[in-house]
Amino acid sequence: MIKYAKILVSACSLLCVLSSASAIAEQTPDKPNVVIFYVDDLGWGDLSSYGAHRVQTPHVDKLAKNGIRFTDAHSSSATCTPSRYSLLTGEHGFRRNAQILKGDAPLLIGTEQATLPKMLKKAGYMNAVVGKWHLGLGDGKQAVDWNGKVKPGPLEIGFDYSFLIPATGDRVPTVYLENHQVVNLTPDDPLSVNYKQKIGNRPTGYENPELLKQGADRQHDKSIINGISRIGWMKGGKSAEWRDEDFPFVTTEKANQFISQHQKQPFFLFFSFHDIHVPRVPHKMFQGSTEMGVRGDAIVQMDWITGQVVNHLESLNLLDNTLIIFTSDNGAVMFDGYHDEAFSKQGSHKQNGPFKGGKYSAYEAGTRVPFIVHYPAKVEPGISSALMSQMDIYASIAVLLGQPLAKTEAIDSQDHLSALFNATSLGREFLIAETPHTRALRYQDWKYIRPTAKKKPSLETLKKIASGVQKTPQLYNLSADISESVNLANELPQKVQFLERKMRQIEQQTERYK
Repeated sequence: MIKYAKILVSACSLLCVLSSASAIAEQTPDKPNVVIFYVDDLGWGDLSSYGAHRVQTPHVDKLAKNGIRFTDAHSSSATCTPSRYSLLTGEHGFRRNAQILKGDAPLLIGTEQATLPKMLKKAGYMNAVVGKWHLGLGDGKQAVDWNGKVKPGPLEIGFDYSFLIPATGDRVPTVYLENHQVVNLTPDDPLSVNYKQKIGNRPTGYENPELLKQGADRQHDKSIINGISRIGWMKGGKSAEWRDEDFPFVTTEKANQFISQHQKQPFFLFFSFHDIHVPRVPHKMFQGSTEMGVRGDAIVQMDWITGQVVNHLESLNLLDNTLIIFTSDNGAVMFDGYHDEAFSKQGSHKQNGPFKGGKYSAYEAGTRVPFIVHYPAKVEPGISSALMSQMDIYASIAVLLGQPLAKTEAIDSQDHLSALFNATSLGREFLIAETPHTRALRYQDWKYIRPTAKKKPSLETLKKIASGVQKTPQLYNLSADISESVNLANELPQKVQFLERKMRQIEQQTERYK
């Protein structure tokens, strides 16, 4: 049916070996399976359970109805790579100078670092990552050889199985990577990529715009694969190319295959969506699902994928004892390089709910994202207003499993297991939000944005997103001003000084939060 049918044999054989070689732990309510659904660029207001009306997300809404829906939960960063880094390491991306990576960047997480999957492995878990990676591959000492073993990567930082979109859909190489190997690559057509100059003879967006399904800006107008121009140039690897429209079926099958193979022992599945990141190319099964064009249809596609995995868990009688966390890597963005009519078809839809800003922004919509916890064995349904960070998943699960953490491990991750499992429990007191331009600090209902001498970025005009970049401090009381429109910094200079001191204290810490 779809070209990815060839992929299955090697993964199955490897996983069987890994399963038999690992210590089989027993699933119990204190050692549940863990599934993290990590959506890309999904805004706070993009789900019907968070107030959306022009798009319906019944599968995710069911998780929210039967679990805890958090209203003040945050990714660590307003962009993807730092958020992913923080989720898996329990520390802020700025400690590793994490930025949005190129498609050929080396592995950002050090193989010597403590990680969430390594911690779970100690507790007897089998771990898999399926979907978008965008955390780099290789050691950086030499260019990645896509025709050999691509390593280090997820397997070297604690995962037992990986099936990846190596970077993200708008960057080359546009191939799947299973464990250390590019899938379906033939030796007579070797694959190479370049981010500095054109290689190969593929048409490009800047030379052949008539071949495009969607127009693109200058950053995204290089090699055309599947009618979409990308960032960077790609040569060879024709047999290994993906079809963007097949992402939902390929990744869902891989995730459910992993679940089936490890249903008798605890497992961790990090399901990292490409949706609803650009390029938005939903399968024809979902095209026309909404009146919002491909962005709305991609949300419906994402919801369907979620339902397929959850239904599979239920069919294997695993759902009640599976801790599911559903969230997003940053806030929403409408235009991000491709002319896909997201703005013109938006209508009354508020992708970031009532919040100011969006992806890249220091305002609330940059990091305030959907966050749902579903765990029938222990979690009663409810709505929580606790201030939460995705980084706290690490330490909280460690406490659940009785796994001690070293002083220098996951230093920004706090134990908020009680808040994850009880909608009435409190969360964090302080929370830093990273952006490419500056940093912000939440303190209860107060929001401080650090001043910067940087110029206002182009996203203010191109993406219609308020960046939060100002040369003077900003201070907002979110309990009275959720839209961050009244700057109180001049009226409350002592509070500004207190929050700046606190931010520096957090930035300088080298051991776990006490």
